[in-house]
Amino acid sequence: MKKLIVFFLSLSFCFTFSQEADSLKTKELKEVLVVGTKAALHEKQTKTLATLDEFLQKSTKVDLIKRGAYAWEPIINGMATERTVVTIDGMRIFGACTDKMDPVTSYVEVSNLSEATISSGQQGSCHGNTIGGSIDLKRSQRQFTNAGWEFFVNSGYETNNRQKIIGSAINYADSLFYVDTDVMFRDAENYKAGNDKEIRFSQFRKLNLSATSGYRLTPNKNIEASVIFDRATDVGYPALPMDVSLAEALITSIKFNYKPSFDSIDNWETKLYFNTITHTMDDTKRPDVPIHMDMPGWSDTFGFYSKVNGKYKKHQFLANLNSFYNRSVAEMTMYPSDPNENLMFMYTWPDVRTLYTGIYLEDNFEINCHSNVKVNTNLGFHNNNVASDFGLQSLQIFYPEMEASKSRFLKSFSTNYFYNKDGISYGFGMGYGERAPSVSEGYGFYLFNSFDGFDYIGNPNLKNEKSLEGNANIGFKNSKWQTKISASYFHIYDYIIGIPDASVAPMTIGANGIKVYTALDYATILSSDFTVSYQLSDFWIWKGQFVYNLGKDNENNGLPFMSPFNYMTSVGFRPGKFSSELQLKGNATQTQYNAFYGEDKTPDYAIVNANFGYKFTFEKSKMMLNMGVENMFDANYTTYTDWKNLPRMGRNIFINLMFQF
Repeated sequence: MKKLIVFFLSLSFCFTFSQEADSLKTKELKEVLVVGTKAALHEKQTKTLATLDEFLQKSTKVDLIKRGAYAWEPIINGMATERTVVTIDGMRIFGACTDKMDPVTSYVEVSNLSEATISSGQQGSCHGNTIGGSIDLKRSQRQFTNAGWEFFVNSGYETNNRQKIIGSAINYADSLFYVDTDVMFRDAENYKAGNDKEIRFSQFRKLNLSATSGYRLTPNKNIEASVIFDRATDVGYPALPMDVSLAEALITSIKFNYKPSFDSIDNWETKLYFNTITHTMDDTKRPDVPIHMDMPGWSDTFGFYSKVNGKYKKHQFLANLNSFYNRSVAEMTMYPSDPNENLMFMYTWPDVRTLYTGIYLEDNFEINCHSNVKVNTNLGFHNNNVASDFGLQSLQIFYPEMEASKSRFLKSFSTNYFYNKDGISYGFGMGYGERAPSVSEGYGFYLFNSFDGFDYIGNPNLKNEKSLEGNANIGFKNSKWQTKISASYFHIYDYIIGIPDASVAPMTIGANGIKVYTALDYATILSSDFTVSYQLSDFWIWKGQFVYNLGKDNENNGLPFMSPFNYMTSVGFRPGKFSSELQLKGNATQTQYNAFYGEDKTPDYAIVNANFGYKFTFEKSKMMLNMGVENMFDANYTTYTDWKNLPRMGRNIFINLMFQF
């Protein structure tokens, strides 16, 4: 009976997000999460100093693979990093960790972001080739206004892991110049799962600095420079055999913006950027380590894009020429317990240089005042080159005919129809996309995956992965109700996955064997979600959401990290300056799991969260106080995206305080 009640509660879904509007009367239903504490809508957030990961979980398209309490890996439509594109203000950034312990989302903070634009499938190919979709993290900036000086002070505390949060921001803007600066520091100890069980090696410490400055050259020309510096130390990953002693990023850019005087071009934006990532895995604090290893990694990316958008009659168009050059290096040094034995060294990423150049074209055609058709295409040239002779020779053990350089041509297109009239909206579309193998899939050398216990070896001879996609959605909105149901289906050819090879011995002590990246004939993924909200009165609102994914390979076996029945329902109360919310969330038992990929059956769970907030105003200043309790009944649970069944955090009481003047 309890499960039945939870099921029907979840059918009242919610979390409708604000939509990205264009100048056409019909709006494309692209999901935009408002995340930043400096954004105009930040006061509507229930936890203003939550991590970016927590904000992204509000999307029905996004879930996150959790290996600890920090730096969760986003997945879109059930597809992980290799099949998606994550950018910061359109900049391509690549992690330096072979175990994906440093996703792009880990190098930003909510305090310097305004929104996350989430695009599904081929609608997310503006900044590069993708299969599952994209996330573009947009930073806060006020542009050229006469707002003058603005100051923020942020602080927070969470009881479960004793997380201390402190930050500040100083902003200035006038008609010719603006500058936004932000600093945020987090320090957390080990967290406790339900029933007061401590999860060792789950601590972390993180410092994030951000600055953006712009100068108006002429009324229609301006230049902008920006920098992000992020440094995380002493980061524990309880689900993995190693922790991280250092994860550091420097992300810089300079942008020129031009608004031509002729009507057909709205804006021309050109950006040059550079980012460098350093990541060091560390096992020195772990007990009973069979053999000590150092595993540092580095990723450097130079890139640019030049984006033009405008309109001509009933056409609204966008063109984006973009390119990047990335260098990815990772190595492993093993220290035998016997000091008389030699050290063992190898490249796990053999200094792989990637050059990509692509052009994205989009036309949004207004059929009439109620409907429009959007067509886009992306053509790209992709080249990998192994710069390390030693690394190349290592891979040639498995692929004797392998050459150092390999080039690919990537293409994608999609078309979508949108309709909106009298509160009824619907849309449907189709697309085709290709992607190149990632550095790990193409050139990885003995990469240990603790999820299934296998060492992985890349395959430079892999074909491009290809996807046929279909999508549809329908929604209704009036003064009280807002509902939407959407679904996407992906038929992915040459699906890249690791397959055991018994002829090769593993390197890692205790590993189950070797898997070599291979292409299956095909795989299919169905991603579906339903959201609804109801305005009970001027102050009360009821929300809910439901998500279900299903993935199968060519032998009808399940794919990893597919969402079972997942739900959230909440009731919110907002009279004036006060806000509160009671939320129930959980998922059903995961039955579509596959032990081949290291998965097992995870049980259902349901947790209750509650929060409230109040905004105090003092002449030209204001203060926001948010408090709440997460996992109110201290449930001990794990989900389908928790690496090796890592238990989630138990009861946690938080307090966030923001002062603006």
